[in-house]
Amino acid sequence: MLTLMAVHAHPDDEATSTGGILAHYAAQGVRTVLVTCTNGEQGDHGDLKPGDAGHDREQVVAARMAELRESADILGVTHLETLGYADSGMMGWASNEAPGSFWSTPVEEAAGVLAELVRRYRPDVVVTYDENGFYGHPDHIQANRVTVAALDAAGSDAKLYWSTIRRSAFARFGEMMAESGLELPQDEEMPEMGAADEEIGATVDCRPFAEAKHAALRAHASQSDAAFFLGLPLPLFTEMMGVEEFVRVRPPWAPGDEVETDLLAGR
Repeated sequence: MLTLMAVHAHPDDEATSTGGILAHYAAQGVRTVLVTCTNGEQGDHGDLKPGDAGHDREQVVAARMAELRESADILGVTHLETLGYADSGMMGWASNEAPGSFWSTPVEEAAGVLAELVRRYRPDVVVTYDENGFYGHPDHIQANRVTVAALDAAGSDAKLYWSTIRRSAFARFGEMMAESGLELPQDEEMPEMGAADEEIGATVDCRPFAEAKHAALRAHASQSDAAFFLGLPLPLFTEMMGVEEFVRVRPPWAPGDEVETDLLAGR
C-alpha cells in the first residue's frame, strides 16, 4: 500500500498546509499517516492567551486533541499518531525551555520515537516543514530536524518534501483579496516565509478538496489562527488555498527539473 506521512508540530497545522494533499491522496486509497508532535498547550483557551489568568493547559489540550481527531476524520486520515510533547510556544517564550517541551527535547530522542513510526508505516513520501519551520516557530523547526533524523535512523528511502508557498503567490493573494474587496492582515513584523519560485519542485492541485480543507480548519474552533482563512468566501479560499506546493529534498530537485504534480510519482 502506498503511504504518505505528514509530520506536523501542533493540532491544526495539518489542515493549513497539507489538508489538501491529505484529503486528495486519502480519496485515492493511499494510506495517510498524520503525526502531530505536540499537544498544543500554548494555544488559545477561549479569549485567554497563554500566561493569562485562567488559561488552563489541560483544558486546552483536551479541546485541541478532540479538534485534531475531528480534522483528521474530515480529511480522511487513515492513521493519526501523536508524540505527546509539550507545545514550546513562540520563539523566545519561557516555555521553549520548559521540561518536556518539544524544543528542549534532544533531537535524537524525539527522532527515535518517530523512527519507530517510520519503520512501522514505511512511508513512500514524507512531508514536513523547511529548516526554518516555514516562519521560524521553534516547534516547526524541531519537527524538521526530528523528521530528517528519524528518516536517517530508520534507513528510509522515502521521498521528502517541505510544504511551502511560493513567495510570488503572496502578491497574487493580495490582488485577489483586493478584487474581492478584502484586505490581507498587516503585520509589520511578519517574517520572510515561503520559497522562491525556482525552488518549487512539486505543485499538487487539491481544489476539488478545498471544501474538506476548509471544514478541517473550521474543526479547530478553539484557535483563532485560522479565523482569517475561514472568513474567506469558499471560491476565494479555493483559489488561495486549494493548490499546495512543495520543495523536494529527497531525491534532490534542481531548477530545470520537471515540476511534479504527484508527490507519489515514481512509487
